[in-house]
Amino acid sequence: MADGVLIAAQAGRALAEAARRAGLRPYVADLFGDSDTLALAEAHEMLPGRLGAAPDGDATLAALDRLAAMAGPSVGLILGSGFEDAPGLVARLAGRHRLIGASADTLAALKDPQAFARLCARLGVPHPAIATEPPADPAGWLLKRGGGSGGTHIRSATRSRAPEGHYFQTRVPGRPHALNFVADGRTIRILAITEQWCAPTPIRPYRYAGALVRGVGETPALPGGTVDAIADGTERIVAATGLRGLGSADVLVDGSGWWLTEINPRPGATLDVLDRRATPLLAAHIAACLGTMPDLGPSPADAAAAQICYADREHAPVPHVAWPDYVRDRPRSGSVVRRDAPLCTVLAEGADRTEACALLETRTARLRAGLARKTLHPEEPLS
Repeated sequence: MADGVLIAAQAGRALAEAARRAGLRPYVADLFGDSDTLALAEAHEMLPGRLGAAPDGDATLAALDRLAAMAGPSVGLILGSGFEDAPGLVARLAGRHRLIGASADTLAALKDPQAFARLCARLGVPHPAIATEPPADPAGWLLKRGGGSGGTHIRSATRSRAPEGHYFQTRVPGRPHALNFVADGRTIRILAITEQWCAPTPIRPYRYAGALVRGVGETPALPGGTVDAIADGTERIVAATGLRGLGSADVLVDGSGWWLTEINPRPGATLDVLDRRATPLLAAHIAACLGTMPDLGPSPADAAAAQICYADREHAPVPHVAWPDYVRDRPRSGSVVRRDAPLCTVLAEGADRTEACALLETRTARLRAGLARKTLHPEEPLS
């Protein structure tokens, strides 16, 4: 039985780790080649480009062809972030490799802003109004890039025209959450409701920071009726687009009101906090994509959180350090991490939300302090 799997993403570590947990051998192409990604991968190919930009099609095809030659017969190709605004490239990839995930047509239906807004209107799913022309009063609007991910592409609207590939979306109130699910093209099974937060900068006020899932004994993050309504709307969209595999529905919730802002048709940033069930999530993703809805098993008892640690200064080069066990996406020593770029990911678990968040903040602060000391004293171990 084939146990190799091809992975392509802006950052492939989380998918590679999930593949190992599912008993698969990952062959990874991504932008970073972080040290833990290289340790997890059977083989790795570095992709050209930058975070937030569409991948180079020819380079991605060539890299995956090389990996496929090394892997031999494989389960197929799983795509992570970075391909949302490139359905044409996804179609080319699917012509060369067995695609395990959203098809090019599904991506086009979900990630084209106008098509998605029309779909939500037809299905009766609450969705913020969008426009292509500059709003008369920009204070109530945002500027977004179609197919963007990670929140770095979102700005406050102005009276200027939208750049190519961008659109305007009205502001709506509410706190950000996500309904995480697995879909078989017709129905969904809910994995969890995750809470999200931002790490704003003056020019990137909506930059994604992290996510948390509460413990099973806590008060739920959202009322049951709201979750049911979001799940019902998400399932209607899944049935209309044929979405398969792991995905998430990003929502803003304000009291009893909610708005669906987007569907992420891929395994996402919450893999680190959700892949703790008896059934490995990548195994569930593959099964659902092949038409069999998996048995997910019970939810983990503890709360879990993951947070991107953005560089508060430039690391050029990144020092040689012994990274703590709770750190993922570890940059290679000697590489360069620019100020405000993602430096690594910090994980934490706890009996409840409060405990997990407190440990997450303590670990992030300890990591920053340790890196500062390491820069000054290269022989001092990072703790």
